[in-house]
Amino acid sequence: MTDLSINVDAVVDFLVELLNTPSPTGYSQEAIALVEKAFAALEMPDLKMWQTRKGMLVARLAGAASDAPRGLSAHVDTLGLMVKEIKGNGRLKATALGGIMWNGIEFEGVTVRTRDDRRYRGSVIPVNPGVHVNRKVHTTERNEDTMEIRLDVPVEDGQGTRNLGIEVGDFIFLDPRVEVVDTGFIRSRFLDDKASVACIYGALLALRDAGLRPAQDAVIMISVFEEAGHGGAAGWPPDLDELVAVDMAALGDGQASDEFHVTICVKDSGGPYHFLMNEKLRRLADTHGIPFKVDIYPYYASDGTAYWRAGGEARVGLIGPGVDASHSYERTHRDALKHSAHLIARYLLDEG
Repeated sequence: MTDLSINVDAVVDFLVELLNTPSPTGYSQEAIALVEKAFAALEMPDLKMWQTRKGMLVARLAGAASDAPRGLSAHVDTLGLMVKEIKGNGRLKATALGGIMWNGIEFEGVTVRTRDDRRYRGSVIPVNPGVHVNRKVHTTERNEDTMEIRLDVPVEDGQGTRNLGIEVGDFIFLDPRVEVVDTGFIRSRFLDDKASVACIYGALLALRDAGLRPAQDAVIMISVFEEAGHGGAAGWPPDLDELVAVDMAALGDGQASDEFHVTICVKDSGGPYHFLMNEKLRRLADTHGIPFKVDIYPYYASDGTAYWRAGGEARVGLIGPGVDASHSYERTHRDALKHSAHLIARYLLDEG
């Protein structure tokens, strides 16, 4: 059995840099550029990269054979906000990008980016937030009508805000608040799905360090617009044989997943994943001693779902590291990253 070493420190370092790079769905170019730079720094001569017109990064790693190419996907776009309205008092009404949980971003710091790339700090707050003047603030439902962006710039009215260059349609970046804890936990917004991008990076790094190449050509897509539902729907070669979507494992009541394993998801809201793929992934995890869970996600879809719904013919499976408190202030552990990267690498090497 070929030895593989997953450099978890390198995976975490890359993940932290990626988490600190804003990429709300619709604005992912900074993060895509970072991933492309990191992949290029691996200096793998058989790795060729390009960007699609949609803005996704595609990398093709030559394998020992090319008659049945395999795909990997992970999305770099995240949740976020966009300016919906400039209010008369100069504050901003926001619209959600992706499935924002409004009470999960209350009092979070933000950066508003103008079209000409001026950036202003602010906070997400309830409308009329002072408890000394608003007794209903505790019980008011949190949504886009009851929350607003308070800018850290002295403006008195809407025109003052417009004079800053801020307009409807500008992106609002939520602070990720990344923290790596000495117990192995990583806390941050947007581990969905940047943790999975980091796991793919870790798998490539392991192959490079071991001097190994995939059994088949590997087509790796770092997708965008996944949070809008169509990330990995297109851009794959027509002869793609298999696709493994790498995305966070959903934790919660009734779930088998946790923050320390890689999870093989056998069904989500789009239906079951391919039986032969599920069995292959379980076999690889068993053979190589990779700690894993098997789970079903009730309210979830992946790049693999988008690919199938767009008419893709390849077999599809789904794996990923366990992430707690999805779509809020999330948390995972180094072990989940390690085991996910290991399973990805074994999948690429598998000759079956």
